[in-house]
Amino acid sequence: MTSPRRRTFPLGREAVLATVPLAVAALLGAAAPVGSATTGAPGAGDPYFPLSGNGGYDVRHYDLTLGYDPGSRHLDGTAVLTARATQRLSRFDLDLSGLKVTSVRVGRDEARFTREGQELVITPKSALRKGQEFKVTVRYQGTPKPVTDEDGSTDGWIPTDDGAFVAGQPQGAMTWFPADNHPLNKASYDFTITVPEGRTAVANGVLREQRTAKGRTTFRWHQAEPMAAYLATATVGTFKVRRGTLPGGIQLYDAVDPREARAADPVMKKLPSVLAWEAGLFGPYPYRAAGSIVDHAPDVGYALESQSRPVYDSAPDLDTLVHETAHQWFGDSVSLTKWQDIWLNEGFASYTEWLYEEQHGGDSAQKTFDALYAHPADDRLWAYPPGDPGSGGKLFGTPVYDRGAMALHQLRRTVGDRAFLRILRAWATEHRDGHGTTEEFTRLAERESGKKVAPVLHTWLYSEGKPEKP
Repeated sequence: MTSPRRRTFPLGREAVLATVPLAVAALLGAAAPVGSATTGAPGAGDPYFPLSGNGGYDVRHYDLTLGYDPGSRHLDGTAVLTARATQRLSRFDLDLSGLKVTSVRVGRDEARFTREGQELVITPKSALRKGQEFKVTVRYQGTPKPVTDEDGSTDGWIPTDDGAFVAGQPQGAMTWFPADNHPLNKASYDFTITVPEGRTAVANGVLREQRTAKGRTTFRWHQAEPMAAYLATATVGTFKVRRGTLPGGIQLYDAVDPREARAADPVMKKLPSVLAWEAGLFGPYPYRAAGSIVDHAPDVGYALESQSRPVYDSAPDLDTLVHETAHQWFGDSVSLTKWQDIWLNEGFASYTEWLYEEQHGGDSAQKTFDALYAHPADDRLWAYPPGDPGSGGKLFGTPVYDRGAMALHQLRRTVGDRAFLRILRAWATEHRDGHGTTEEFTRLAERESGKKVAPVLHTWLYSEGKPEKP
């Protein structure tokens, strides 16, 4: 997500969400024990979002068929999830907020279902065996409504004057499709989206087909590499489309709202060079597709690193493009296991901005660090430690972005430039398409540098207040 320098949400909306018992075990992949041994947990146990995600199964693939009418704002959906049971299951949950569910099938059989808040509780006709692969088909419809987060921002399916801006971090995926809505569960995706002729529906991955008949256009997209649900998009609008092929056969697809084109086009033209520069630092680009969605959504207030194709609420500046592109490695390919570690996404993307400036005639990273460190001790930069923000309402605050980047700069100063760049590349390469934690990053940094860096990272990630001058 974009740097807080470009977000406009008030700092004060920071109520803490309640945690659930045994959250640590759940974050490591075990289902929190709820009910009996055959009942999947209603959440992944994340301390910040206890009901996000679910237990008892692992989704391997989502096949989403959507029809959307921007005029009425009505969505018709069919979601087919291919999953594997990780325990014997007589009942399990999916995350779905709002929308009316009309039927659920597990395999070929109708399944009973109930709604409990954001949980769609499904009881199959027969219990599922541990290790069994199964399909869940959910038919639903209604008017999607976005989620309002603790910081006052909205995410999910956000209506616009010509379609919808679809950005799911951290909770919004469940506003438009039933999901295992936590980064722990990554899957491949197929999207079939039908909209009125003249509108464009842009999702993740490669565009496989576009066809128009009887006044409606259907777009088929395929995201092959595993993706967390919050990174999925199905943004709809009136867009100017640019397509091409980048080195290595990467399919480029940019969709720009004509109202933003004049400001966006000069920045978008730099995307291929930004991708090449970042690949030179972090290793090969992780996906088969790349591009951007530049919408005209003045009430949104942020951009999001939707996998393979970030979505921007307006024409981005170059720093924002560099930031969201860096997330394709840090946050998308290498994903979180718990939202507390959000600095692994935002600190890394912010520091990539520093590196780009440094290597393209701008300020050195040290000068950027010094300017930030000059902020007084009561500045919001030091309001809380980026390695443990404390609640979902603080995920996108200044400390996570800027002090997270400062932590990386101090690591760089400790190990030297060559070792530092080797650490970044090894992190992106060894955890590609997977997950990572702060503890794992610390161990990798010590291995690659041969130096004890844990104390430095602990100071900048976990200490309260302004650290002593380095």
